[in-house]
Amino acid sequence: MKDWNGVIMVEVKDSQPDEIKIKNYDNLVNKQKPGPSVAKNVFWAFITGGCICLVGQIFLNLYSSGGLPLEEAAAASSATLVFISALLTGVGYYDRITKLGGAGGIVPITGFANAMVAPAMEYRTEGMVMGVGAKLFSIAGPVLIYGIITAWLAGLIYYLLI
Repeated sequence: MKDWNGVIMVEVKDSQPDEIKIKNYDNLVNKQKPGPSVAKNVFWAFITGGCICLVGQIFLNLYSSGGLPLEEAAAASSATLVFISALLTGVGYYDRITKLGGAGGIVPITGFANAMVAPAMEYRTEGMVMGVGAKLFSIAGPVLIYGIITAWLAGLIYYLLI
């Protein structure tokens, strides 16, 4: 049944359990809600990720023109990007970047730093040790552990085969 504006109305009977009422309401909301604009999301992800990479390239050029070898300049620029994204997460700006840019703000190395700092910031009221220290590696910890173990196993296999 539709009302005078053309909006679909759902008849909810009082005898229905609350779970069914909530499910019916959620279905109605999902039908009325417009879908995301894929082209717009892709555009902003491209722009955001491109800007992050541009900043990284600027730091790489600055460090290499300052006399650092290319490998050390690359490591320094990556560390600088991690520091900047952790700082922006701490002051609350990185969330705005990821809301606008989506995957463009999450995928680069800056997204990894954000994933480490955000849980720590959420629990800072619980103190430096039990809040920040305990939650700092809640997301990044498993990634680091699996990465280190995988690298170690790949190195061991390489050593045994060669």
